[in-house]
Order: sequence, then C-alpha cells, then structure tokens
Amino acid sequence: MSIARTTCAVALTAAAILGLPLSSPLSAQARLPLTFDRFIALKVVGDPQLSPDGSTVAFTVSEPSLKDNRNVSRIWVVPAAGGVARALTTGPGSDFAPRWTPNGRSLGFVSTRAGGPQVWRIPLAGGPATQLTRLQTGVNNFLWARDGNAVYVTSDIKWPAEGQEIDRRNGEYPTQARIWTGLFYRFWNDWRTGVRSHLLRIALAGNAVKDLTPVDHDTPPLDLGGADLAVAPSGNELALVMNPDADVAQSTNNDVFTVGGDGSSLTQVTTRRGNDHSPAFSPDGRFIAYLSMETPGFESDRQQLMLFDRGTRQHRSLSADWDVNVQSLAWTPDSKSLVLEIDERGGHNLYSFELASGKRNRIVAGGVNSSIQVDPQGDRVIFLRQTAAQPPELYSAGLDGRGLRALTRVNATALAGLDLPQLESFSFVGALGDSVQAWLLKPPGFDPARKYPLLYIVHGGPQVPMLDSWSLRWNYQLFAARGYVVSAVNFHGSPGWGQKFTNSISQHWGDYPFEDLMKGLDHLAALPYVDSTRMGAAGASYGGYLINWMQGHTDRFKVMVSHDGIFDLASAQGATEELWFPNHEFGEGGMTNPATRAMLEKWSPSNYAENWKTPMLVVHGQLDYRLELAEGLQAFTALKVRGVPAKFLYFPDEGHWVLKPRNRRLWWSTVLDWADQYLRPGGNNTP
Repeated sequence: MSIARTTCAVALTAAAILGLPLSSPLSAQARLPLTFDRFIALKVVGDPQLSPDGSTVAFTVSEPSLKDNRNVSRIWVVPAAGGVARALTTGPGSDFAPRWTPNGRSLGFVSTRAGGPQVWRIPLAGGPATQLTRLQTGVNNFLWARDGNAVYVTSDIKWPAEGQEIDRRNGEYPTQARIWTGLFYRFWNDWRTGVRSHLLRIALAGNAVKDLTPVDHDTPPLDLGGADLAVAPSGNELALVMNPDADVAQSTNNDVFTVGGDGSSLTQVTTRRGNDHSPAFSPDGRFIAYLSMETPGFESDRQQLMLFDRGTRQHRSLSADWDVNVQSLAWTPDSKSLVLEIDERGGHNLYSFELASGKRNRIVAGGVNSSIQVDPQGDRVIFLRQTAAQPPELYSAGLDGRGLRALTRVNATALAGLDLPQLESFSFVGALGDSVQAWLLKPPGFDPARKYPLLYIVHGGPQVPMLDSWSLRWNYQLFAARGYVVSAVNFHGSPGWGQKFTNSISQHWGDYPFEDLMKGLDHLAALPYVDSTRMGAAGASYGGYLINWMQGHTDRFKVMVSHDGIFDLASAQGATEELWFPNHEFGEGGMTNPATRAMLEKWSPSNYAENWKTPMLVVHGQLDYRLELAEGLQAFTALKVRGVPAKFLYFPDEGHWVLKPRNRRLWWSTVLDWADQYLRPGGNNTP
C-alpha cells in the first residue's frame, strides 16, 4: 500500500478523535501536574470477562504497592448494563485471570494467596474462596471444561533436558550451575533448561491431573502468540498452539492444533511456516478463526485473519485485501460475524466483519481498544479503552458503533484533580518521501508565549508503534509534567501504516528511522514554543539502539538516555535468545556468515563511538536476556574513556523492563533528574 505524501502537519487532540471530552469539575489552574506518586497511585483495569448470560463483567484491578514492592491485583465485577463496580476478592497475595464457571454462578481465578499461583473459585454473591488446584509448579493460565467438572491449565513442568544431569553428578551437594546443549535455553528473564509449558486437565473430584500435551514442546509457545487456548462448544475438544520445530530459537512456525478433552487425537490444523495463533471456535462449531503471518522467521509480518472450515478442511484468508494487522478477534453468537481489534495509525480500532460478504465496519476508533467480549445477544461489545490521558477502563458499545459509554471509572476521582493535556498528532515528509506520523504532548499549564525544552521519546521494537495509550513505562504525561514538550515519531518500521512501511526497516536500522527522526526534529525545533537549544532524547531496546546510533551521527541533543540499548550489534545478536529476529533483520548465521557480518558491522553503533560527545544516562538490568547487560556496560565505558559525562543506572533484579514499584520510582527520578541537569538547570518544578 502506498503511503500518502504530504507536508501539512495535522493536529488532532485525542478527545476530538474520540468525541468524548472528559471534562473535570476543577479549573485547569486548580488541577495538579502528574507526579510519580500520583501516577503509581492510579489503578489499572484489565482482563474483562463477560458472564455466560451477559449480565456481569468480571475484570482485574491492579495497584502497585511501594510497601510490598509488587503489583497487587484483585477481581472486580460490574453490571454489563452499567452500575456500581465492586471488589469480589481480597486478602493476601494477588488475584488475576477471572474465568466464569459454565453456570455463571461463580468465578474461577488464579491467586497467589497461599503461595504459588493456583486456581481458586469464589461465588458471585460473595463468600470464601475455595482452592481448586495444588500443582507444585503452579498455574500460568486456565479455562473451564464445559461441564464445570474440570479445569484446563497451562503450567511449567519439569521435563527431561540437558540440565537435569547436574543432580546426578552432585548427589546431596547440588549447585546452581546449568548445563545445556541446545538453543533457546532462556527467554526474556527466565531460564528454560529442563522446563516445558504443558496443557493439563485437572478433574475437580479427586484432583487427578492428566498431561494433554506430553511432547517435548512448549504448549502454548513462549512467544509470538495471543489467546492460544480455546475449548470447543461441544466441550469434547480444545484448540491450542505449539511450535513443532526442533530449533525454536530460529523458527516462528507456531501452528494451531486440536486435541481431545482427554488428551486423545492431537491433530495439526495449520501447516504454514509462518506464525499461526489465537484459535477461536465459532459458536456453532463449524469454524476455527485464527491469526496468521505468512513469512517464516518474521515476527512482524502482516497478521491476517484466517478461517478454517472444519467440514471441508479448507483454510482461507478473510483479510488478504486489507493491509492492516489484526490484533485479536471475537465471534458473534450467531457465528456469522467477528469483532476485530485492528492496529491502525497509532491506535487500536474495533471493527465488525461479516463472513459471508466480507463487509467491515468500524465500531470504535481513537485510543487503544482491546480485550474484546461480545454479549450473548450479539448486539454489544465490551472492551478495554485507554488513551494517553486516560488509564484503561471498561467500555461498552453497540456493534453498530452507537452508544459508546464507560462501565467503570475506577480512577475518576484521582484524574479529576490532575492536569493531563491531550495528545496531538502531526505528520511530516520523512525518508523515501513518505508521510510519517508523530505525537506531541504539551506540558500542563502550557503558555504558547514561552519556550520549552523538548524530550524526544524513541520507541523500541523496532516494529512496535507509539500509540495513543496510557503507558505504564514510558508515560508521556510524566515527562510533560516536568515541564517538557514531549514528542514521539512512528518512524519507518512502525506498524499501522501498511506492511510496506513496516518492512522498510529491515536491513535499514540506521538510515530510514534516523532520517525520520531528524526530519521530525526539524519540524519540532521550528515550533515557536520549542527551545531548539534544549533538546534531549531517550529510548529503550531498539530505541536504546537508536540513541546509541544518534550519539555517533548528530550533536543536536544536549542529553540522552539509553535504556537496554545495543552498543555492539554483533555481540548483541550473538547473545540474544530469539535468533529468528536477527536472522530476518540482518541475515542468517550472525558473525559466521560474511554477508550478515558485514550488515551487522554497517549498522553497529560501536563503529561510531569515536564521535560520541553527548552526556548520556545508561540503564540496564542484570536479568535482561534479550539484550545482555554487556551492551550497557560497553556503552558506558565508551562514554567514560572519551571523557563524556555519563551515569549508569543498574538493576540487579530487573530484566528488559523495570517492573517493581520501587525500581520504577528510582528509574523515573533518575531519568528526569538527568534530563533536568542539562535541559532545565536551576530547578525541577518550572520550565
């Protein structure tokens, strides 16, 4: 799909896009800017689940606790027609993954209240919860059997592998050493030697456990999937996802399988070499809809909506002519339509899709709309909705797009006292003459007659867009509240603007995105309220790579922050766990392949370290197995030996993200103080 070329900058506030201005009873002068303590006090709504009769929605409410240094989640319920929401669970630990029993009179959920995560059940009317499972390895996720007499759970179980011989050698004197001979021995921040994720059936009477997938594969797979477990309407069969390849470190070949409820007849449904996942049975049992990527080894290929006819055994794409990524799907009860979550131009929009005609209609637009639930009458959809000025809340809308309304407002009181400016969109001509979209957020109490410093947020992925969403990590509002104009560019490689635009970044890590960022910076620097002498840039993962790359290619920034960034591209790709990613981006074989080696050297920031001169904060976690700690250490060393002002923020207990509340507080204060030191000398409270 060709991308429109235009030079005009279009500014549309999120409220105008939504058509739902969230007014506050307080004047703008009386509202307060967002601080970390106010930010972390906001609750996060998630995982909506509609009751079988459609009358009630169960959901989670999560609150970070600095005291306990963890996130605490509870199960809540609210009438689907609107009304007062109430907490259903309380007590020690956390409760999550609410799942209605088939009769709708109680809820199952996963809880850590008695130690490790197990399945519990609580009556909807309230009362004590009952523990249903006692797996030594705990529960990752679960679904109810249709008769309510069993649960299907996924759990990490011990599985014979290379590392298990260590106990035999040391007898009563074990060590923490690990031995492995294959790839994919760890994932994100988790060691996977001697462990497999399997699907288990647990009978509630007697607690008998049966492994339904006794194979040397993770079911569901560890990555690239979605909702990868479904129970057929008949109750006698399940659909699941598994990668059948022997070398999963270099494969994205997830496939859909079916298996009997007793573990019999494990059957492969899809055979494409790309990533197939998120199977969903139609209510009449005739079809399985699923999502699929066509290109093997490419995790950011266009995600198409596929339909498998169980009678004819035929597969067909329902979205072949639609150049979008389908993120998730839900059936309507008549099995004639689907509701789809579509990644589109910086947001996630909801569409209805008719199977017979292929007709599609947009239901909800603006912000990020996700976690779709269709009511049993087939006339309304329940979903999560968020914007850059509003944390996630439950919403309802008709399948014709009418009657959009909020079902929950768990943060209404807190938000009424906060000054949260609306996110604005603009566009400019970037690399290849393409139109490139970007976001802009002005600080609270914005005065157009003043000059403000700029913070440029560079997204990771690289094929992950910056969305109009309430981020729990790189939150636009927290940066803006410190007195910054904030901007983020959806440069070449960002999904949502057609697959050609997404594909363009492969083997072009350092040119097209960099050109987009510099042209976006030209646009921002020309704004009358931006001080072009006070501009900083910050990014993580691929965004950290681009920060390191820009260190060697521009001196326009006064300060930088590189979080979990790549310094040496060859060493980073040799130590990462998902080899399919660098294989696609640069070529197979890494440094063992001369052509790939040349590509890695071409785009490695380390080769331009002699040009580094901008003060930089480096952040890295010890448990980051996606991009090793050594990448951050090398970047910091390069800065110091060149005499460039630098600081290192090290987290021994974090991986690729900073998740623990106390660490999040330290991250925000360190990052903002570092930026202030160079962009706002003289104080943290005024621009």
